[in-house]
Amino acid sequence: MLRIGIVAGEISGDLLGAGLIKALKERYPDAEFIGIAGPKMIEAGCQSRYPMERLSVMGLFEVLGRYFELRRMRKELISYFISHPPDVFIGIDAPEFNLDLELQLKKNNIRTVHYVSPSVWAWRRRRLKKIKSAVDLMLTLFPFEADFYEKQNIPVRFVGHPLADMIPLEPDCMQARESLGIEKNAQVVALLPGSRMTELKQLSARFIQTALQCQEQMPSLVFVAPFATEKTRKFFSETMQGITPDLNIRLIDGHSREVMTAANVILLASGTATLEALLLKKPMVVAYRVSEITYQILRHMVKIKHLSLPNLLSGEELVPEFIQADATVENLSHKLLEFFQDSEKLRHLSHRFLDIHKSLLQDSNNNAASAVQALLDSK
Repeated sequence: MLRIGIVAGEISGDLLGAGLIKALKERYPDAEFIGIAGPKMIEAGCQSRYPMERLSVMGLFEVLGRYFELRRMRKELISYFISHPPDVFIGIDAPEFNLDLELQLKKNNIRTVHYVSPSVWAWRRRRLKKIKSAVDLMLTLFPFEADFYEKQNIPVRFVGHPLADMIPLEPDCMQARESLGIEKNAQVVALLPGSRMTELKQLSARFIQTALQCQEQMPSLVFVAPFATEKTRKFFSETMQGITPDLNIRLIDGHSREVMTAANVILLASGTATLEALLLKKPMVVAYRVSEITYQILRHMVKIKHLSLPNLLSGEELVPEFIQADATVENLSHKLLEFFQDSEKLRHLSHRFLDIHKSLLQDSNNNAASAVQALLDSK
């Protein structure tokens, strides 16, 4: 029986892992999967030795607070996999945890795959030495990442992005508006200030003030803001009450993709949501803010010109992005309103976004499974 070790550390990894497990089971119906899994992976047939949420830690101080627990978890997994060696081990994202695990397993002649590249092309390139020692195969979601690893002589396979498989090439804006109760001809701006409290604390007030300034110049604008949790929605609502309680921003629980699909333009925090907006063919204005101390540290470490995925994937500034001090209400509102006045730019963006979507549309789950199968067959 084929045994596959697999570890995912957060919700996005759980989705990737579930898709990969299903695709591998089509090739190996009797395969056994064991490691750390979320609910989707468990449903797909993976045994989890620890709850995935114990591994889902973000931020320097949060990691330090859980350091000894995480170290014990990794040590136990190394011991388990060495005494019960899988035919291959797959670490999904969570590089701080998985790369050290993969390094020890590879030293014990266990084949290793890392799924989702760390951002070594952007910062902390010294990690490349560890990756080369720890990983038999890197699976990347984006083509520029594969190009980067090839230049470093690290075995790599670009498999595509599952979001590109899930989102249609021509999203139905009118259906999304109907489901949300938004008028067919409304001029809609979606506001997505981030899913984490750290992001909301940096961007909520700016987004609200930007909406206010835009509405002063275009009174017909409709603003909609989706939130993943009650906590983030409450924070945004309280911030809005403190700034401009009369501004009409419709707050929605969940349904972020429907909100983005229904929008004419999106104002959002830099992150995965920018890729989703691209795949939905939506013009966007991107903002990025962190604490000043963090920014001063990062600005000397980051090796790339752009932060947002649309600009990284295109190799040019397709969408305006404003970082730190440049993320002003004036800059954000000016660029948002510009999209309502420049139909030629909208057409250009739509064509470029469609081209990028097609490049990422690779049947990623089956592609990743084929890459793992090839590695197993080469043994």
